[in-house]
Amino acid sequence: MPTRLLKIPRAYWWPALLILAIFAASSTPRLATPDLGFQFSKDKLAHFLVFGLVATAILRTPWLRRRRCRDLITAVVITSAYGCCDEFRQSLTPGRSVEVADWIADTLGAIVAVSAYARWHLYRRILEWRATAPRTSKRA
Repeated sequence: MPTRLLKIPRAYWWPALLILAIFAASSTPRLATPDLGFQFSKDKLAHFLVFGLVATAILRTPWLRRRRCRDLITAVVITSAYGCCDEFRQSLTPGRSVEVADWIADTLGAIVAVSAYARWHLYRRILEWRATAPRTSKRA
């Protein structure tokens, strides 16, 4: 069984790891965040950015990589559905509350990030940058 798990392409690991990190963070009664003096905006901005990253990671999977309109919508729907489920699950965590505004920020972040990834070449190039040189095949 563990060897089958390792055969899953790395592109599928990123969305899963991000979702697990969100799950772990939203499971804590109090999430430690720096006080910048504007709580409402900071919280919504965090939701917007994190769920935008999740949507982009989902869109980069081989299943949706062609960036057709259907692929963009699928990435947004999956991300929005997870945001909704996460908000509901927070209602079961002592000290946490459900906010529709958080879910709206999650969904808007997904829409903006997926749109930017699909249409903005520089954004796509930055996200797909490799730290190592691509492998070349040597033929004799």
